Amino acid sequence: MGPPQPSGGDTVRPRVVSSREGRASAPHTRPASRALAAGFTRPGTPPILWVDSPLAVLRLASLLLASALALGAAYAVRSGEAPVLPSTPYDYDGIALPAHLTAPAVRATDNTPPDNPITDAGATLGRVLFYDPRLSLNGTVSCASCHLQDRGFSDPARFSRGFEGGLTQRHSMGLAFARYYARGHFFWDERAATLEEQVLVPIQDETEMGLPLSEASARIAATEYYPPLFADAFGTEAVTPDRIARALSQFVRSIVPANTRYDDAREAQGGPPGRPLAALTDEENLGLELFFGRGRCAQCHRGDLFVGDVPRNNGLDAKPSDPGAGDGRFKTGSLRNVALTAPYMHDGRFATLEAVIDHYSTGIRDSPTLDPILRGPDGRPLRPAFTPQERTALVAFLRTLTDETLATDPRWSDPFAVTTPAAPRPEPPGLSLTVPTPIRGRATLHVRLPAPGPARLDVFDARGRHIARVMDAEAAMDTRVFWDASGLAGGLYVLRLSTPDAALARLAVVSP
Repeated sequence: MGPPQPSGGDTVRPRVVSSREGRASAPHTRPASRALAAGFTRPGTPPILWVDSPLAVLRLASLLLASALALGAAYAVRSGEAPVLPSTPYDYDGIALPAHLTAPAVRATDNTPPDNPITDAGATLGRVLFYDPRLSLNGTVSCASCHLQDRGFSDPARFSRGFEGGLTQRHSMGLAFARYYARGHFFWDERAATLEEQVLVPIQDETEMGLPLSEASARIAATEYYPPLFADAFGTEAVTPDRIARALSQFVRSIVPANTRYDDAREAQGGPPGRPLAALTDEENLGLELFFGRGRCAQCHRGDLFVGDVPRNNGLDAKPSDPGAGDGRFKTGSLRNVALTAPYMHDGRFATLEAVIDHYSTGIRDSPTLDPILRGPDGRPLRPAFTPQERTALVAFLRTLTDETLATDPRWSDPFAVTTPAAPRPEPPGLSLTVPTPIRGRATLHVRLPAPGPARLDVFDARGRHIARVMDAEAAMDTRVFWDASGLAGGLYVLRLSTPDAALARLAVVSP
C-alpha cells in the first residue's frame, strides 16, 4: 500500500492573468498599477490621490484593500507574538520506544546523520520553524499548513494549496517514522538524498512557500524570539539555511507514533512480527494474518515499522503519467497512523482504506515495470480477491497502527496556537503609528507608545522582504521618527511598530 508522506516541491503552476489581460477591458483608463507607481499624482500637482476614471478608482481601491488584507494578515496578526514554550524543553531525544522498536534491525534503518542528532533544543527550534508562516513569502503558509498534526502530519486534501493558491502535483506525505527509512531519501520520487535537503525545498518552491533561503534566514534572524532559540540549539545566534534545515529535520525525526494498540500487543507478547496477538480482536488478527500472508502487504511494508525499503511500481496505471522515481515507482512509506492520512497514494486518488484494499484485491494494473512482488505464480498481476469480511478485517488491523496520542501531544503541537487569534485583534490601546501618504523622500512618522520603553520600527516591501529598521531604541511615549525612503522604488510598503508587549502594522505608499 502507498500511504501519503513529506511533500514539498511537487507543484502545479497556477495560471496567472497578465497585466495586459487586466487592461483589455478599459483601454482608455490609466491602470491602477501605473497610478500607484507614479504616486497617484499629475505632473506638477500636489501629492494627492488621482486617477483618470471611476473604474480606475475602483481598481485602485481593490488593490489597496487586497494589499491591506494580505499584508495585514502577514504582519499584524502575529507580529510581536512569540511562541509559547515550556520553561523546561520537551523531551525529544529520549522518547521511550517499545522493545521491538529498539531491536538492531530497526536501529539499522535510522537515517539520522552523525552531525545532526536529535536534541531537545534543536527539535524545539524545529517545532517553532515548522509552524511559523514567516517561512513563506507572504506569511500565510507554514510547513504545518500541509502537514497537520491531527491528520498524521499529512493533508486531508488531495493536493495542497500554496501561498498564492497554486496546487501541488502530489499528495502531501505523512511524517510518521521519517527517521526510520534506511535509504534516507525523501519525496515520493526520492529525489532528496537526505531529510536535511528535503525540508528546504518547500520553502523555496514557487508554488508552496516561495521564499528564497537568503530572505528566509534574514527574516528569521530579525524576529525577536529566534536568536535565543538558535543559540540554545547550536551555541550561537547565527541563522543560516543549514541550521534551519538541521532544526526542522530534528523535529520531523522526533515524530514517532509508537503508542498504538499494535505496539501494546506486541510488547506484551514478544516474538517476531506476523504472529496472532492475544490483545487484538479476532477480526484484527484476521487482518494481521492477511497482511503478513495472502495479501503480501508485509513484503513491501516490512516489519514493525511497516515501511518499504525501495521505491516500487504498485500497479496504479498501465501507463503511468507520473514517472515518480522512474517507471512509475514511488516511495513506500510507513503505514503507522495510516488511518489518519487519507487520501492515499502519490496523487491522493483513493479516498478510503477500503478503496486502497480494493485496488490490491482486484485492481492492480499490469505493466512491464510492475513490481514482481505484485505478480502471481503465473506472472500475472496478483488477485487475492478479498471477501467483504476480509476487507473489513484488513482495515481493522490497519487501525491498530494508529497512535491517537500523537494527534494532540503538545510536543508536536502549534506553539503559536495559544496566542494567535482566529480573527485579527483590536489594536493595542495606547500604541499608534501615523504615516503620511504618499511618502516622497524623507518622511516624518509619529510614534505613540503606551509608556516609555523599547520599540522597533521595521519596513517590509509588498513581498514581505525586510527593507530597513527605522528605529530600535528606548523611546518616549510620543516620538518623531524620520525615514528616508528616497532610494526605494515606488509602491506599497508595510511599517511594523513593535514593543515587547504588542505590535501593529501600517501600509505606506512610496512615490518615486
